[in-house]
Amino acid sequence: MKKKQNLLYPILAVLVLVIVAAIMMVIGRGHTVYFDNKTLELNGQTYSAPYKVEVIVGGESVAKLNARDRGVATCMGQTMHATLIITQEKKGAEQTMDVAIQLPYSIDSFVLNLPGFLAGLPQEDYLTEFVSVVEETPEETEETVDEFGLSEF
Repeated sequence: MKKKQNLLYPILAVLVLVIVAAIMMVIGRGHTVYFDNKTLELNGQTYSAPYKVEVIVGGESVAKLNARDRGVATCMGQTMHATLIITQEKKGAEQTMDVAIQLPYSIDSFVLNLPGFLAGLPQEDYLTEFVSVVEETPEETEETVDEFGLSEF
């Protein structure tokens, strides 16, 4: 009986750790969202960018975007709650929208096209993965990379 008790506690501890890890994977996952206020052309349709959009996340203004601008925000979890203050044309009336954006679990950084989102398009049309492009400069040759003489090892 004592052997079963001794084995029961480690199994329960591992089970609790696995459950906590699974919960943290869902609610603790961080995302970087790039808000893109650029005109979207899709299937022959043109969705024009508003004149100005202010994005507020967590009570803090994270981006003030004119047409053709991009801003960034970070959030935790699978849903981003934001307030959008939209001005369609110069000196026009402001419209305030509270939105909840479902974030894809499989992507850490992505671009959200605001005109497509505001038009009510499906998520695959206004959301694309952000891929950072690193350009190699001509000065980065083997001599500059190996300035410490590590290629001999």
